[in-house]
Amino acid sequence: MAKTYQGKYRVKYPEMYKGDVNTVEYRSNWEKQCFLWLDGNSQVEWWASEEFVVPYYYDVDKKMHRYFVDLSIKWKNGKLMLIEVKPKRQTVPPKTKKPKSKRSLNEAYTWIMNCNKWEAADKIAKDNGWEFVIWTEDELKRFGILKEQPGKIKKLKPMRPYRKKKST
Repeated sequence: MAKTYQGKYRVKYPEMYKGDVNTVEYRSNWEKQCFLWLDGNSQVEWWASEEFVVPYYYDVDKKMHRYFVDLSIKWKNGKLMLIEVKPKRQTVPPKTKKPKSKRSLNEAYTWIMNCNKWEAADKIAKDNGWEFVIWTEDELKRFGILKEQPGKIKKLKPMRPYRKKKST
């Protein structure tokens, strides 16, 4: 059975959640860990997941789209942040091994889409005196949201029994 890293999240402190507490969903284990960290955090005034929508222009299809920001957080110090949770490898341009392969094209289109989304979110944030940031595994570990996982130790195979060579 394959592991799934998405599902419904049950908010423990509904008074801290801005939005419908019955529809909170995580789309990755990292998002779920962020929810657990935010829910009940004494420094957080309120938080929301995919409740803030950013309109953006996608350069590939030349159309307007909607981007649902992973997290919006209002801290008790008054600071408001829009946050995208992404693996670090998805925050840099893709390295193409076979430039015209279907996979390379998909990675390139995804990179362009992400850049378009992030530029639009950053502009809206700056225009309103907020901050837009991308949290990768580095930030999640630094904040204590993700715990350092020790490397998996492979189980050693049992040694074959020693057999004396027969002399002829």
